[in-house]
Formats: sequence, structure tokens, C-alpha cells
Amino acid sequence: MIDVIAALVPVFAIIAIGAGLHALKFMTEDGWRAVERITYFVLFPCFLFGAIAFADFKDEPLGRLSLLLAGAMIVMAAIVYPFRTLLALDGPAFTSVFQGAVRWNSYVALGAIAAVLGPKGLALAAIAVAIMVPLANALCVIVLMRHTGNGETGFVMLAKQLARNPLILACLAGIAVQALGIHIPKVASATIDMVGKAALPLGLLAVGASLDLGHARARPSPIVVATLLKLVAMPLLMAAGLWLLGVESTAKTASLICAAVPGASSSYILARQLGGDAPLMANITTVQTLSAMLTMPVMLWVLG
Repeated sequence: MIDVIAALVPVFAIIAIGAGLHALKFMTEDGWRAVERITYFVLFPCFLFGAIAFADFKDEPLGRLSLLLAGAMIVMAAIVYPFRTLLALDGPAFTSVFQGAVRWNSYVALGAIAAVLGPKGLALAAIAVAIMVPLANALCVIVLMRHTGNGETGFVMLAKQLARNPLILACLAGIAVQALGIHIPKVASATIDMVGKAALPLGLLAVGASLDLGHARARPSPIVVATLLKLVAMPLLMAAGLWLLGVESTAKTASLICAAVPGASSSYILARQLGGDAPLMANITTVQTLSAMLTMPVMLWVLG
């Protein structure tokens, strides 16, 4: 599983560069906030739209994969909820644990799948993006609104938040292009691809710039719980679902990789936008990314 490790090392290296730039005061805090905003509202949506709209889904097991990926995420959301009481977490801290356990880093997944499975695996990864990104964002927005006291919590306000979420809108647009067979001019698709490619490095730099290792040492319990749930419990859930649904071969490996990746770097940006515990979220993401260098090869070897 050297390829998986090789896919993860650059991710953590970029986070470390972001931390170093922040320590050297390369940019002001307002500058880093601007990086977060353009990543969340422009770059990530372009990447997600392109990953879905331009993928080749021919002959892929869409039905079983949809059920499997969505089911595993929903079960994990139910599992993590009691930990607010068990760990005596305040609302914002719980939302970070929730995001750390439920969300997944699609960019790490894409890199690992490309390294392990090649181009055929990327079509399966695009299926996962189309299913898991809107669902993860919907679940996390609901939890953030419920537990941070950030504005109204009624159905109308929730609907507005979800309807304005750029990641969800990008996925829906990509699905529409796929379903309707809309032709995207080559110039437009090349532009979208170029813009989307900037999402991963800038998002990870922003995560690195937010690091607060003293905060991590002060509250290790939520970080450990989120890491174990995401990197151990989620792959085990996925493996059980794969066995129950009889999914094998390339689809099985791609699903396990999606389950075993660390939390999404965009979780930190969402925490900043909706009032979550952003420093805790950044440290959860960083610890998960570092830990995944060990756990991903192990999980793929044991469960694959």
C-alpha cells in the first residue's frame, strides 16, 4: 500500500506549509479568511461539478453503491451523537467531532483511488462524490445549526442554508449535466478543471494556517474519538455493507478507500462559516490525516 501512503504524504505536507506560512506571518488573518472564502465558494464547487459532470458512469453499480455509501454515513451520524453527552462537549465542539466522524476528504480519496485503481476507479470515486458530498453537507449543516445557536433553527432557515450551500449546489448541477446529457464546451470544461485543481492546495493551506496544537493537547479526547470513529469504525461499517450487498472487485476497493480517508479539509471552512469550533476542527483534520497514513494501508489490507 505504498501508493496510498504516497497519496497522503503530500496532503499533510501542504498542511504543514500552511502552518509554517502562518507562523511566519506571511499573510494577515484577513488574508487567510479570504483564502477560506474563495476556496469554499468558488474552488471546491468547481472541482465537485467537474468530478461529477465529466465522469464516465457506464456499467457501474450505481444502485448498490448509492445505498452502501449513503447508508454507512447515516449509520455513522447516529453512532456519533451519544458522544456529546459522554465527552461533555459544548455545542460547537460537538459539531467538530460530528464533522470529523461523518465527512470525508474526497481529494485524498481521489488521489488514493487514482494511485491504487487507475482511471476506472475515478469513475467510482465520482459516484461517491455525487452521493456523499451532498449528504454529508446536509447532515453537517443541520447539526451545526442545531448545536451552535447560529441563527434560526426552524425548517425555513434550514432550507435556506442548504439551498445556498455551494458544495451541494455544485453537486446538483453536476448530476443534472450527467442526467440530461448536456454538452459542455471544451473551453468551459477546461476552465472549470483548472479552477477546481486549485481547491485542494489552497484548502489545505488554510487548514494548516488554523492549527492550534496547544488547543489539541488541552482537549485530546474529542480528537481521539473523532479519529477512531472516522478511521476505524467507518471502514468497518463499509466492509459490513460490502459483504451484505455482495459488492466485490474494483467497487469494493474504491468504497473502502472512501471510508478510510481522513475528514475533509473543507470541514474547517464550514465550521468557520456556521459557528463551529474551527480550531478543534482543524486539529481533528490534521490528526486524522497523519493517522490515516498508517490506518488506510492497514484497513485496506485487513478488509480488502
